[in-house]
Amino acid sequence: PTPTPTGSISCGNPTSTAGGTTNGLIAADTPSSNGTRLFNQGSAFQVSFVTAATSADTVVWSMQDQLGNIKGSGSFAVSSGKRTSVLSCTSSIAGYFAITATLSRGGGTLPQAGTRPTGIATFGILPNLSSTIPAVSYAHQEQHRFGMQGFNDNGPMLAALGISQTIDDRELSAMEPNGANTWTPALSDLDPFYTSGKIMRLIRLDGIPAWASPTGGFQDDTSAPINLTYYQNYMARVGSDSDAIRKAYFPSQQNNYYQVTWEPQWADSTANFVAMYSAVYKGLHSTDPNAVVMGTTNVFPANCPTQCTQGFLATYGPLGIGNYLDGVTTHGYYNAGTYAAHPPEQYDTDPNPANVANALDQQMRSLRAQMQTVKPNMRLWVTELGISYDAGAAYGPSYPPANQLYGQAAVALRAHLIVLGEGAQVTYFFYGADYPVDVGEGSFFDIVDPQGQYGASNVSPKPMALAFAALTRVLDGTQTLGHLNGLPSMVYGYVFQQLNNGPIVTALWTHNNANWPTSSGTYSATYSTSYALTVDSPGTSGQVTVIDMMGNPVSVAYANGVVNLTLTESPIYVVSTNVNAFSGKYTAPVGYAGQ
Repeated sequence: PTPTPTGSISCGNPTSTAGGTTNGLIAADTPSSNGTRLFNQGSAFQVSFVTAATSADTVVWSMQDQLGNIKGSGSFAVSSGKRTSVLSCTSSIAGYFAITATLSRGGGTLPQAGTRPTGIATFGILPNLSSTIPAVSYAHQEQHRFGMQGFNDNGPMLAALGISQTIDDRELSAMEPNGANTWTPALSDLDPFYTSGKIMRLIRLDGIPAWASPTGGFQDDTSAPINLTYYQNYMARVGSDSDAIRKAYFPSQQNNYYQVTWEPQWADSTANFVAMYSAVYKGLHSTDPNAVVMGTTNVFPANCPTQCTQGFLATYGPLGIGNYLDGVTTHGYYNAGTYAAHPPEQYDTDPNPANVANALDQQMRSLRAQMQTVKPNMRLWVTELGISYDAGAAYGPSYPPANQLYGQAAVALRAHLIVLGEGAQVTYFFYGADYPVDVGEGSFFDIVDPQGQYGASNVSPKPMALAFAALTRVLDGTQTLGHLNGLPSMVYGYVFQQLNNGPIVTALWTHNNANWPTSSGTYSATYSTSYALTVDSPGTSGQVTVIDMMGNPVSVAYANGVVNLTLTESPIYVVSTNVNAFSGKYTAPVGYAGQ
């Protein structure tokens, strides 16, 4: 079997002082100066316990990973009254950790904090894969593969998670909400966050203010603006603005990227949809010679006419929309409720071919094929994909349980691996912290508001956040080669290669619907199957590195060119060096032209 990564969290003796803000008998936190509650592997971090014991007592604490394995534990004495006890800790293992604590005599448990349930305080240890994944030299900034919604101006969080781009507003409704010709482009308009040049902009264009809208009110992607000539001229201003920003702050970025519509609910004529895209395209390209105009950004990738990007391309392709697209953006939701209980592979093994088409890998292949008929070899960005808790879930003191958090992380990671493996150059994580609707869709708990809030900054991570942090460290700076051929049923595998002819990274997992109930239940973290992956030439032996979903590497021996792996519902990454060993063993995504 594939070895389990070893490693633990060790903490010194506490320093204790009188006082502290109590919330019940005991509370815990891992304060960080940058607000992320994420720490580098091997670096010291602090764990603070505040107690209100009625008499002398003992704090008993533990730290568990996303599977419930205890990776650190201990106890220490506290005197009565309000006390703050601080441990200095280090971790030799990466991932998500939940602290639990109680008083051995007085009892008590960690209080609910915002959307985080009773009983836990959470933090993350960021993986260090520098000795496993070679550093990549990027010729251009857009070779990076990961964006995010929800932490737009939070530099420390984006850096910790490995994010390279976010969405910036240049909608008519944002720049000219109250009347025509009220915005003149200037570099000073740029959100100061972007002036570091570290985070690239995807420029958002949807949104029509009331004064420009045929509906008489603000509308977002239902109708074309009243005056398309004005709209084209406005887009020319956006183009000159973007061109100046790129030259000033993004010297290694080749192009500017624009998203024209956002989950359009089109009620206007088909002719006006194409006319609107024509106006946007001509306006942008008149002033930005490096514009990449992208759409149509529907909710689902494929397999429906009105809510799917593939369906829109099928409708508007014959009407000439390909003349006004340089690339395609889509959202990556693969059914009407993208929950932990509804994984992206749910329909892959369905006996009905009509249902199989709803699986995310099949939707992505359908979208890529449709794109080829519109304009060959366009780039494809998935600019939103999130996984919420199960249907009917509500934030509360006893929800979510640990198993829901594990299931969410596994499903979200697999969904993003599928869209990258099926030919998206870029994928966007959604969302930052929990918010009041789409319960649990944040990758972090909002530890202030019990229903969550948009833009929350006092947060602590879920397992999903650390799975994302590992994913970016493993797959940023890669090209997609394609999906492995000849896989057994319920086994999934995608092959990537690091830029500049670097090592091969193969992402692998298994999924079995029988162990993943579609209504509330327990998602199996132990279901497994064996798979033999060819990593080298016949007759050779050696070692490959296997990285778990949280970014922990182990060395695994192979013989006769083959490594024997144990696959679970949690993806692993296999790093190997013989590119030729994979020749003929994968199928490249249609129309994928690299990074």
